[in-house]
Amino acid sequence: MRDRIVVLDFGSQYAHLIAKRFRLLGYYSEIALPSTDEKLLEDAKGIVLSGGPASIYDAKIPEFNEKIMELNVPILGLCYGHYVVSQYYGGVIGKAETGEFGIAHLEKTDVKSPILNELGKSEQVWMSHQDGVLKKPEDFEVIASTKDCPFAGLQNLDKKRFGLQCHVEVKDTINGNKILQNFAEFCGMEKNWSQDKVLDIILDSIKTDSRDKKVLLFLSGGVDSTVAFALLNKALGQDRVLGLHIDNGFMRKNESANIEKTYKSYGFSNFIVEDASKSFLNAIANLKDPQEKRKAVGENFITIRNEVVAKLNLKEDDWLLAQGTLYPDIIESGGTKNSNTIKTHHNRVDGIQKLIAKGLIIEPLKDLYKDEVRLIGKKLGLSDELVMRHPFPGPGLSINVLCTNEVLSSQEEREFERAKTTLSEFDYSDFYGKDGAILSALPVKSVGVQGDFRTYRFPAVISLKDNSNYDWDNLEKMSSAITNAVSDVNRSVLCIYKTDGCTLFDKNCTKDRLDQTREVDDIVLTALHESGWYSKIFQHLTIHLPYAKDSSHCSIVLRPVVSEDVMTARFAHLPQDLLDKIVAKIKALGFVDNLYYDITNKPPATFGWE
Repeated sequence: MRDRIVVLDFGSQYAHLIAKRFRLLGYYSEIALPSTDEKLLEDAKGIVLSGGPASIYDAKIPEFNEKIMELNVPILGLCYGHYVVSQYYGGVIGKAETGEFGIAHLEKTDVKSPILNELGKSEQVWMSHQDGVLKKPEDFEVIASTKDCPFAGLQNLDKKRFGLQCHVEVKDTINGNKILQNFAEFCGMEKNWSQDKVLDIILDSIKTDSRDKKVLLFLSGGVDSTVAFALLNKALGQDRVLGLHIDNGFMRKNESANIEKTYKSYGFSNFIVEDASKSFLNAIANLKDPQEKRKAVGENFITIRNEVVAKLNLKEDDWLLAQGTLYPDIIESGGTKNSNTIKTHHNRVDGIQKLIAKGLIIEPLKDLYKDEVRLIGKKLGLSDELVMRHPFPGPGLSINVLCTNEVLSSQEEREFERAKTTLSEFDYSDFYGKDGAILSALPVKSVGVQGDFRTYRFPAVISLKDNSNYDWDNLEKMSSAITNAVSDVNRSVLCIYKTDGCTLFDKNCTKDRLDQTREVDDIVLTALHESGWYSKIFQHLTIHLPYAKDSSHCSIVLRPVVSEDVMTARFAHLPQDLLDKIVAKIKALGFVDNLYYDITNKPPATFGWE
């Protein structure tokens, strides 16, 4: 068995990201449950305890084998894992006076620590926690703190134990890789892993899992399904693989036609295109709940798949179904033992789960993150045109078109009024003086993720007195301050322009609303391509809200984000002149009464709003 670092998964969105970081650094890493028999971990070079959605003092927490703490193996606890280490050695954990979500700054103390070796005195880190270490273990040293977290870093060198409150595994902890490398070196780990080995393992797995069957792949045209398609072709040959692109009516402007043209130009001939737009629109016609809408889209994919199989006279027993599922899809769907459901992905609905249980699904990318998938795609010889496209999920624009009733429920009304009141009292003077802005709330809830839990709250709206030059850094700090301090809010938007007298309308996801979304989305994507900014951001989402002065009009939220692996993100700081051009073209459409720019990072917000 090769040397390894083992990551114990307490259910965090980021557990596999820790293992992935080690692998990308060249150190072989595996995931295991925290209840694993300690004897199976005796030969590990190091152990990392991940974060998780639970509070360590809750009645129901992930099962942990405390005998693991008795091993003579270096252990690093992150977030929830930080609490596990501290509590085991006598520390006290509880609700922190102030939670931290997003960017914070880790200040090193004068105590030297091998895991913080060669880091600066102050380091940008990523936080996502409401709890904290209230009292440290007596024989532990404080190696770092933040403004709101006095015990953000602890160590006991004699015991080879470390704890950090931050998530070092995410990109926005700038020197997170250095911390993980320092830990690996402290463990005496030597580099023993590479991306070439990952590719070989995936190809071998495809051959084993497919047995003697052929494979039908849902081919959205996005990065994940494209790379999965290329992997299947390489492992099995084109004669055993069929790509099925379903135009579900939720595609971007001219998207299906462009996908077909692009695939043909790159030599892919084993795929077909099926127009099922009417079927999908009917499937979600009366649905407002985001989760129900996602499930309906996912189940309808199975329905269309079955219809295509019948139409082509394909023998069911000869075919498996393949998907471009990534690990974040599984995590956010609550797909690991200790994780919390953030949203239901279309590739994890009941129909798919039944096929998985029967061994009829192949998911070559299920253990990977987006950036790993892109690396695999490049190793397979795919061009940037295919590999670096912005992600586009199976449900497409349907999950960008928010559906609401005409009036809020009595409970929602109370929450909305409370949010507005709290925001009106929020002190933003550190950011825009005493009267440089007006804070309010939008009467449309959006989904967020805070401390690994799903939240569903009203967005804060920041209206500046001067819109001539946006200070993105200042706005980012203000947005973070708002979401950290105001419990009824999980994201903040900047008001670009507005129309007075707007109200909510009773709206479902319809073709006219999708067409409006397509037009705005096309304006933004065209501008990003022309300016060179398309390659600088990870993804742009155009969000359509049924909040307007006229029932045929809408509000639009622009949501360009910068990310590496989907699990965390920062909103894109677009140049003012580029944004001004985009705004002018959107305004000229005539149907957008209010335009907002989402200035929230992930966490506490998700990429999309549903």
